[in-house]
Amino acid sequence: MASTGEHGNSWELTIRVDQREGDEGMKFKLRVKGDLHVGGLMLKLVEKIKAPQDWSDHALWWEQKSCWLLKTHWTLDKCGVQADADLCYTPQHKPLCIQLPNMKSIRVPVSFSCTVFTAVSHICKALNIRRSEELSLLKPPDELKKKKKKDKGTESAADEILSMDIAKGALGMYSKTMTPIYDPESGSPVSSTSLWYRDSPLISCQPNLPPEELSKLFKPLSLEEKAAINAGWLDSSRSLMEQGVQENDKLLLRFKYHCFFDLNPKYDAVRITQLYEQARWSILLEEIDCTEEEMLMFASLQYHICKLTLSTEPLSDDNEPEIDEEDITDIPKLEDTLKLFRPKRLTLKPFKDYWFVFRDTTISYYKNKESANKEPIEQLHLRGCEVIPDVNVTERKFGLKLLLPAADGMNEVYIRCENLSIVYRGQETQYARWKAACILASKGKTMAYSSYRSEVKNIQSFLQMKSLAPPPGQAAPDLESMEMNPECFVSPRYAKKIKTKQLTTRILEAHHNVSQLSLMEAKMRFIQAWQSLPEFGIKYYIVRFRGSKKDEILGISYNRLIRIDMSTGLPVTTWRFSNMKQWNVNWEIRQVTIEFDQSISIAFACQSCDCKVVHEYIGGYIFLSTRSKDQNETLDEELFHKLTGGQD
Repeated sequence: MASTGEHGNSWELTIRVDQREGDEGMKFKLRVKGDLHVGGLMLKLVEKIKAPQDWSDHALWWEQKSCWLLKTHWTLDKCGVQADADLCYTPQHKPLCIQLPNMKSIRVPVSFSCTVFTAVSHICKALNIRRSEELSLLKPPDELKKKKKKDKGTESAADEILSMDIAKGALGMYSKTMTPIYDPESGSPVSSTSLWYRDSPLISCQPNLPPEELSKLFKPLSLEEKAAINAGWLDSSRSLMEQGVQENDKLLLRFKYHCFFDLNPKYDAVRITQLYEQARWSILLEEIDCTEEEMLMFASLQYHICKLTLSTEPLSDDNEPEIDEEDITDIPKLEDTLKLFRPKRLTLKPFKDYWFVFRDTTISYYKNKESANKEPIEQLHLRGCEVIPDVNVTERKFGLKLLLPAADGMNEVYIRCENLSIVYRGQETQYARWKAACILASKGKTMAYSSYRSEVKNIQSFLQMKSLAPPPGQAAPDLESMEMNPECFVSPRYAKKIKTKQLTTRILEAHHNVSQLSLMEAKMRFIQAWQSLPEFGIKYYIVRFRGSKKDEILGISYNRLIRIDMSTGLPVTTWRFSNMKQWNVNWEIRQVTIEFDQSISIAFACQSCDCKVVHEYIGGYIFLSTRSKDQNETLDEELFHKLTGGQD
């Protein structure tokens, strides 16, 4: 390697140069010494190239080590570069095909040298999507690639519908017909590079696919298939190049963490639209399960949004009043006769009437109203619990499933509102008040919070949307005057199950309940309805728990981990993040260990992906739980990497 004489301890280093224009790169040989710093090496290289072009975006990429030499003050010795190093002088920004949540694709220049976390932040800034920490990049599932190879002709037809390239220069174009986007702090229009046409694929909702095209798209119907998709999340702490992503590769931009902070119609037109689209596709492709009643509600909202999108209605900010969560001096108290069922307790009569009293964050229940001044049969402490709706509006069933934290996981309690109380004027209002109180209590808040009233109204509105009968005073829809392809608005399973004419009738009946909503309100309602589904936000992974001889499913949500039996799909144990003390990874045996309160410890090895993916998901949700409105939208990226990173 080394030579003596006039060169001293020097050696010859070969560097390949990638140019922005031209098919083939150039190779240059430079005589270097170990004390030469990286910046000096690049300077020598540019002097030798003698090409009149801007090299400021170029950096050195070390092929064998799969790493960038970005610390220009480091010497070659410190970097470990020797004569056998295969270096490439290449642009850091390269074109990448990014599929948005609405399934449209854009081609944009992206940094291949910074961390994925930073790259996503830059992408979201260009697209005017706030809270970039909620999104990340996902590799397309292998099943899609196999499907393309099998049936290229069929898939290309779908690609034509789903794909739209936006040239790099299009981001900087300006036109008087554009809708300006305003800076949330200054109130002034942002730069022209962030201005978009009104019919851009970012702000406008995209037309639904015809049923025959929708049926061709990949649907992950089993937990194993869902786990295979979730294995594709990129490592946020490493660059695209380090993870094998090449120029012009296709990646999916998706909302990864399902805790959407500070959704505001004033500033989040793009974010809300893309979130609505991700929710819509998860429903249509059956990634998340919903009942027939819920599917029809989602269909009616889609139909309404399509009508408004195709109309000439101008885009507006939908200035809805923001709720200040301040304490009220008079703390409300709920009292009523409700039905209770504890599935773990043997009983001949599943549901039984009790007198319930809700105070602060606790539910107490008694044998009857007269015994309410005595000791309760039991007290249910709701702080940290999970509130799951158990509702069927058509069958007049209004209930809640409460998952209460316990040492061995979660205890199930079912409460049903079947008492038509005069005070609450019916089950819907009764249910809305109890559910709103439970949701606040699960977060450690009482009904004294002013958001309690708005939560009650939201739940009532949601129940109204799910009601398939037209509201009083409204006539049934005139099918002859309506044009609709109803199969576009439901998943293929329901399109096969319900006849076209009947499906049209039921969607239009449900549409009566949402027909007065504005475009932004309708999108927000769709997102809220999506969030209320029991399976919302759960990502699945195949794992092997310590001490077990079989593979199981680990579900990760924004507030809990769920151990699921792979054969039945039923949850076995649930652990709350709020009870977590610490977690770490043994990188030698690739095992994740988590410790909870009350000396509970679990450990598992990941079977469907690298353990770093699961480790980052857990750390990411812990990181997002630290956000608050007074942060002024600044993020502690160092804390994110501390919580999500790991040393191999």
